[in-house]
Amino acid sequence: MNGRGLLPWGRGRNVPSTRLWGDENPFLSLHREMNRMFDDFFRGEVPLPQASLGPWSTTWPHVEVSETGDAVKVVAEVPGLEEKDVELTLNENVLTLKGEKKVETQNPLYTERWQGQFQRSIQLGSDVDAERVEASFNNGVLTITLPKRPEVQTKAKRIEIKGK
Repeated sequence: MNGRGLLPWGRGRNVPSTRLWGDENPFLSLHREMNRMFDDFFRGEVPLPQASLGPWSTTWPHVEVSETGDAVKVVAEVPGLEEKDVELTLNENVLTLKGEKKVETQNPLYTERWQGQFQRSIQLGSDVDAERVEASFNNGVLTITLPKRPEVQTKAKRIEIKGK
């Protein structure tokens, strides 16, 4: 049996088939890019390039959390803000930074500056002592030091290793 008659294109004609993939067709390229963006989004990755939305394309403010034997330290970059613009709360071991960035320029012709309200919550361990938390603000950098409770602070003892 000849299966050529079952093919919907080129029936009885000697016509080369067109490629439906690749960058020759802009609609298919767009379709492929949209699929990739949705796949990235549902995987938890940011679907747009970082440069397209500025530094606020993911979560803002950007933070760095570090831990030592006796404290947890959170450093947040909040450029353009002052300490009165940021509110800090610690509730059930969740540290929340909340505030608003306002831009004074009315009706700019073009802007890449971000403005608006923000909120960032960071889950901490149950080891922090909420009564001794300290925060400082310097040049747009907010530093929060959360000491650990004394009973959970690391009291490491160095163990000597002996050779044979």
